[in-house]
Amino acid sequence: MRSAIEQLARGVSLDREATAAAFGVVMRGHATAVQTAALLMGLRAKGETADELAGAVLALRCAMVTLDASDPGLLVDTCGTGGGRVGTLNISTAAAFVVAGAGVPVAKHGNRSYTSRSGSADVLEALGIEINLPPAAAGEVLRSVGLTFLFAPTYHPAMRHVGPVRKELGVPTIMNLLGPLANPAGVTRQVVGVADPARAELVAGTLAALGAHHALVLHATVGMDEISPSGSTLIWEVQGGEVERWELDPAGYGLECGDLDALAGGEPEDNAARIERLFSGEADKVVRCAVLLNAAAALYVSGNGWSLEEAVKRGEESLASGAAARVLARLRKAAPRRENA
Repeated sequence: MRSAIEQLARGVSLDREATAAAFGVVMRGHATAVQTAALLMGLRAKGETADELAGAVLALRCAMVTLDASDPGLLVDTCGTGGGRVGTLNISTAAAFVVAGAGVPVAKHGNRSYTSRSGSADVLEALGIEINLPPAAAGEVLRSVGLTFLFAPTYHPAMRHVGPVRKELGVPTIMNLLGPLANPAGVTRQVVGVADPARAELVAGTLAALGAHHALVLHATVGMDEISPSGSTLIWEVQGGEVERWELDPAGYGLECGDLDALAGGEPEDNAARIERLFSGEADKVVRCAVLLNAAAALYVSGNGWSLEEAVKRGEESLASGAAARVLARLRKAAPRRENA
């Protein structure tokens, strides 16, 4: 740990192994608060590299509680970093139901809100779903429903060693990027929304270095960490160890909607009601467009070989046929929220 901090103090980047070793000390609870803060701020001041982020991710993965999925290569995740300038309802969470309704299994990794009024865990609770499932139960729900939720504090207990330091520092650090890259089910296909476009290339390069099969890292130019139905969205596509950057124009898929005010996020109960209206065909057009675009992104990176145009059609069918609504009903039955939770 001291060697890593001394190297960062000289402005010299760490290699992946040294970073993993330093964060391993942190994750085991063997680092002091001062050492942890020095490590985080040394990386931030210098500017993190993909090797450093990969090393930190490997340390977190080594410390996490895992879910034994029968074939993690078939799973997708829609977990982003959060913190976008535009606060929206839980688009990626709603999209997860559409994806599962289209026949693609989803291991949705997420947490409560830190930067908005409703995180994925909050809105799922409002929908009547138990979020705090141990691995065996979460795995059974995944097999029976095709969608399960992996509550970050349950699967990443080692993060408790960093929490007080992060709170006291009060600035974004490398820790803000780790969660989406450490899915407990071992997914290799995912969509990662990034609030800070300057960090998107870093996240994409890290996914490539860690062997992601197919992933999209994205940032909407309006400030969303999701695909926006208004204006372009910057995409970093990861596949085969390579990263390709391109822009997505929603008009090209017939899903351009100009009024983003309808996407504004509310309390968990409000967002839950809006998701249910979407599944019953009563949502505002802009909500439908946003959810379909983000669901299509996840369907695109699934192992089915669909083009983005075909993925949009699959998402539309999931909504129109009631398949997404049936996934919600099955999840409520398989994992009903405990009243004393």
